[in-house]
Amino acid sequence: MSEKTVSKVKILLETNNNQIINCELKRHLSPKTVGQIMRALPLGGHAHLLGNSAVYFETSIDSGIERKKNEFKKGDIAFLPIGGLICFFYSDVKVGKAMTSIGKITENIDTLSTVESGTDLKFYYDVGE
Repeated sequence: MSEKTVSKVKILLETNNNQIINCELKRHLSPKTVGQIMRALPLGGHAHLLGNSAVYFETSIDSGIERKKNEFKKGDIAFLPIGGLICFFYSDVKVGKAMTSIGKITENIDTLSTVESGTDLKFYYDVGE
């Protein structure tokens, strides 16, 4: 099977100083939400910090919760319906609100810990694939 599959889609998260974080959206984790995000790409926004564990940005995506979770591992990507937030976790954490798991960070995860609040983020297809 090739690297390109219907279930896994390679996505890039870029910071405003051109740092690239490789990600994968995984349809099997939450088909409806991942489908909506993929149709909306490219997305972007200003970075917000969730303590010392995650970076997120707001979107206009309106999707309910699928397979809700409250605990996330380093490298997880999740969607919070309230506010349409896409969250990128760079350490293990238990959060107060249930979120939908949508993918994984595959490379350069430690770059997230250097992102500052207000940093411009871009989330788009990896066209190099």
